[in-house]
Amino acid sequence: MKTTRTYPLLLIAAIASVFTACQKSGVTPTDTAANTTGTTGIIAVTTTASLAGSTSATAKDTVFLVNCFGPRDKKDSVAFSALPAAIGTYLTANYSGYTLAKSIQVTDAAKAVINYIVVINYNGSPVGLKFTPAGVFVSVLEQRAGDDIKGGRPFHPGGPFGNRNGQHPDTVALSAVPTTVSGFFSTTYPTDTLLHATIAPDNTYILISKNKTLFATAITAAGKLVKRIQIDAQPAKHTAVLQAALPAAIGTYLTATYPGYVFDKAFSANNKSGVLEYTVFITSNNTKFALRFDAAGVFVKALPIR
Repeated sequence: MKTTRTYPLLLIAAIASVFTACQKSGVTPTDTAANTTGTTGIIAVTTTASLAGSTSATAKDTVFLVNCFGPRDKKDSVAFSALPAAIGTYLTANYSGYTLAKSIQVTDAAKAVINYIVVINYNGSPVGLKFTPAGVFVSVLEQRAGDDIKGGRPFHPGGPFGNRNGQHPDTVALSAVPTTVSGFFSTTYPTDTLLHATIAPDNTYILISKNKTLFATAITAAGKLVKRIQIDAQPAKHTAVLQAALPAAIGTYLTATYPGYVFDKAFSANNKSGVLEYTVFITSNNTKFALRFDAAGVFVKALPIR
């Protein structure tokens, strides 16, 4: 009798355990930078196209920029021409081909400008950026979908920000890259060595490779070149680096500058003397970035890829 009673209980417990594990793996963020909570200072943005993974039946979706300003601050639309010239210079240099969606000034109780918020469309996806009153870049604003605003979550599984669950659904095994893409790449860049592959929200493949220096090459699924970026400047030996092994200053910078970011891959550039610099690949909302840091983890340059 003891055996027949224990077995069903063990079976039920095992089923419950598996069910709980399945739920956890699908919804629990593992990237600490992505597990943000506050949703103050919300600005709604309509995208130029339906976001990948969206359940919207319309051609466009609305996402929300969060933590744009404080609860006592005031936001007002402002003409782009009235913004500091440094903002336009920054956008042209870093987001080539962008189009303006909206520009906003944020003022405090004394009506003094404390920040400018500029929303652009880049590669069909919105990017919200915060600047100082002098036009100096501060951060890329975190985006959330409507359900995430209501639920207080940083993402929802299967939605446009589903990769914030830390499962990296956008990572593609090199062996799984379509032959139309891999064939074009190997023919066009025969001396490159492939290191990593991901897929962007618009189904463009991003191939990270080395050929003395690091490169990021964006290719459509049909095998057409979108863009190719040289990441670092000097020849070196490149080695993959775990996120936990990066200098602490890099994590601090990413958390402050790209709230809600998802870590993808990192490489160190080395010579006989040691580490020269680090390159970190992240996804911020719907945009993929390569960021360069020196050997001490001090920020050098950001390169939007796609």
